[in-house]
Amino acid sequence: MMWAAALVILHCIALPFTLLSLTPTSFLLRILAHGPLPKHVAFIMDGNRRWARSLPSRLPSTSVVSGHQSGFQALKRVLDLCLQLRGIEHVTVYAFAIDNFKRKREEVDELMALARQSLIELAGHGELLARHQARLKVVGRTELLPKDVQDAVRRVEDMTRDNIGPTLNICIPYSSRDEMAGALQTCARNHAASQNGITANGGPHANGNQTNAMMLAHSPPLDILVRTSGVHRLSDFMLWQITPETTIHFVPTYWPAFGLWDLLPIVLQWQAMHFHKWWRDGGAHQAGKEAT
Repeated sequence: MMWAAALVILHCIALPFTLLSLTPTSFLLRILAHGPLPKHVAFIMDGNRRWARSLPSRLPSTSVVSGHQSGFQALKRVLDLCLQLRGIEHVTVYAFAIDNFKRKREEVDELMALARQSLIELAGHGELLARHQARLKVVGRTELLPKDVQDAVRRVEDMTRDNIGPTLNICIPYSSRDEMAGALQTCARNHAASQNGITANGGPHANGNQTNAMMLAHSPPLDILVRTSGVHRLSDFMLWQITPETTIHFVPTYWPAFGLWDLLPIVLQWQAMHFHKWWRDGGAHQAGKEAT
């Protein structure tokens, strides 16, 4: 495939930079940034527990916790890669489904504690969001979260509200069906209010548009969706935001191990698809005419 050949070429180009003790990652990302880039990329971060249990010398009592902790480190790594491309404007991650509250109480409590710590760390001075001037938005039924996590959500959103860079959406606790049902209820309330001659707050969904009433209305339709761990299902994530133009990738790598060499072929394939579309639609012919 075209992207596979391109990946080999990039490996070869990066080799001398590695030998010179330079950072090949930044060089490769700079090459990618010269091509078209998706505006919105999303990740279903799956496989934390299975990754931890696959490691040697892990006690069952600690494997789940260590898996989720490593998953957070992977989030920081992958987010940094995406933001370095400087063309990706929105990154959305599925951190916790509403149904995940049905897991064992001990695991849920550990996840909530990790969520609170991770949110504060992401927005800390000199940390990832500050370096990239990125905004953080938590999407979901936040009223279901423990009070200390709700406080962390408000604090981090306030800290990054005025940043002018990309947007990171963390979906916690979230389900797409819940998002769509809530949007429909909002539109129905606004329609009933308008029938009674009441102005519907003048908000973005005052006209009854369901898309504008979505929790993710501030982000554009999805360009790329990636699910790790080899599972082939969407698990009630961003069903409304997926369009016929969205490319969906189910990769075998567990989320804690996901990194640059997993992301590169995905972006290259998206670029190849858009180059093919540009060529098919006469872009090369038009470019030739403009050159003359």
